[in-house]
Amino acid sequence: MNELRDRSPGMRAGGRLGTVLLLLAPCLALPFEGEGQNQARAGTGDPRIGLRAGWMDAEAAAWNMELVSHRDRPEGFFDSLDPGSFDFANSDLAFRGTHVFAGSYAGFNVYDIANPASPELRISVACPGGQGDLSIYGDLLFMSVEQTRGRVDCGLEGTPIEIDPARFRGVRIFDVRDVERPVQVAAVQTCRGSHTHTLVPHPTNDRILYVYVSGTSTARSGEELAGCVPITSPDEPNTSYWSIGVIEVPLDAPEDSRLVAEPRVFADSATGSIAGLWPGGDHGPGTQVTRETIQCHDITAYPEIGLAAGACSGNGLLFDISDPLNPVRVDEVSDTNFSYWHSATFNNDGTKVIFTDEWGGGSAPRCQATDPPTWGANAVFNVVNRKLLFAGYYKLPAPQTETENCVAHNGSLVPVPGRDIKVQAWYQGGVSVFDFTDPERPFEIAYLDRGPVSETELMLGGYWSTYWYNGFIYGSEIARGLDVLRLAPGEFLTQNELDAANLVRQDEFNPQNQPHLAWPAAFPVARAYLDQLIRAEGVPTVRAEEIAAELARIEAMGDGEAKRSQLANLAIGLWEDARRVDEGAVEGDEARIRALAGAILDLAAAQP
Repeated sequence: MNELRDRSPGMRAGGRLGTVLLLLAPCLALPFEGEGQNQARAGTGDPRIGLRAGWMDAEAAAWNMELVSHRDRPEGFFDSLDPGSFDFANSDLAFRGTHVFAGSYAGFNVYDIANPASPELRISVACPGGQGDLSIYGDLLFMSVEQTRGRVDCGLEGTPIEIDPARFRGVRIFDVRDVERPVQVAAVQTCRGSHTHTLVPHPTNDRILYVYVSGTSTARSGEELAGCVPITSPDEPNTSYWSIGVIEVPLDAPEDSRLVAEPRVFADSATGSIAGLWPGGDHGPGTQVTRETIQCHDITAYPEIGLAAGACSGNGLLFDISDPLNPVRVDEVSDTNFSYWHSATFNNDGTKVIFTDEWGGGSAPRCQATDPPTWGANAVFNVVNRKLLFAGYYKLPAPQTETENCVAHNGSLVPVPGRDIKVQAWYQGGVSVFDFTDPERPFEIAYLDRGPVSETELMLGGYWSTYWYNGFIYGSEIARGLDVLRLAPGEFLTQNELDAANLVRQDEFNPQNQPHLAWPAAFPVARAYLDQLIRAEGVPTVRAEEIAAELARIEAMGDGEAKRSQLANLAIGLWEDARRVDEGAVEGDEARIRALAGAILDLAAAQP
């Protein structure tokens, strides 16, 4: 959400600072309709078209996905007269163990998801200030604060005076060792606040953590925070614009966290001008009006490969973060169809990046049948020698109505081995799961969508973010609450592929600190690769049946040398199949055959 709204000095509901323990909200039953299929954007056969409106009783449609559970927003975290109020909107999610931390403009809520079918609200913390994006690292919870109503003490009374020493804009840090008693241990002030933030561990010192701060609001006066210069001009050398912030967090003493750098990552490498990238405006007749590159909205770090991708208002950027204190821009791209570069996601091997375009700022209906399919969409780039090369677009294929805010927003990878799959939020466009293994031809494989919050009025709502975590998809629904979803097998995703994805387990997950996903040596992984080989018609049907039968036979064997030997023999036979394809003796999919052989060799090596 790049359009900041700060319409009141305090919340209209809720209690005083601290932790307010609230009862579980009731479950919401959704009337799902039957299966759908990929449709043209202007088509009429998609079940998502024409869904009945409603705040808590909207009609819904799903395909290859089911709703497992739902929790309404707790008391004090919604306005019944304005369900989409920015004072209370749900925002981003972070995960640790069996807990999901759900941010909002009003504070945050913590749910126990040990049983995803019945999430349990553990605590609600009233701490307004927007945007409320969260990350977690061990026992520390980080929260972005940007609105001028935020207070150092989390107070609800706001900050009504222009220069206020009680005002807080920056990154809060809470100790959440006891999730029912969060304690704010630090509050690092920044000149433009924090719209989003990104955790980046020190590469060699595990007691140091860095936080990249992306502020998108106006800079405050130096009278309120020393060093701030609210002059929007690149000719002012000390301007608080055209930079990101870097906070250093000593994990043994988080109370000593401080802003240590504000690198000029948008500078022109030839002239040294700090405003070296897109100046704002359109790209010519019929093109999008793109915002000036004066800030980053979101930065996704992938420490495993030493890179980060920055969605930075007018450009998509690639950074070398091998020295996280000094990120170095190594490439930049623009797009004539993009309005506001919003967020980024790498594929697992770091060879692709998806950038999202938040055309309309997240509060406009940008998925109507008349809207261009390349505006408010995803752009997929290949990463080749640390350069970004455009490959293709993906946009939600089902048109939405004029009362539904809809545009590309936050999501994460679904860990199916051998494929690049993303689950993504589209505000009131719902959640869409798509395959971008072929970056030039992404396609949808699952979805869930509700009708508009209102049939007659454009009201803020829908999914802010949807993320895969340990076998389930968790959705932060702006106006309605928390959803837990699960993918189902279908034409484009088999049960074996889902079984393999469910083997990937994480102890914590922050979408802006992207982890490397790894699969254990297991038979579901091998069967997933076999299913992909069959789907691609990469081996003759008879050969595929032989491989499946041999896998089943070997799996049923007892552990020991004989099982290892049989697995190795099967892998050797597959390598021979791949060699024959490579030599042109037979037709087939050499890469997928080799992937299957590798998974079977891993199984052999893992046998006791």
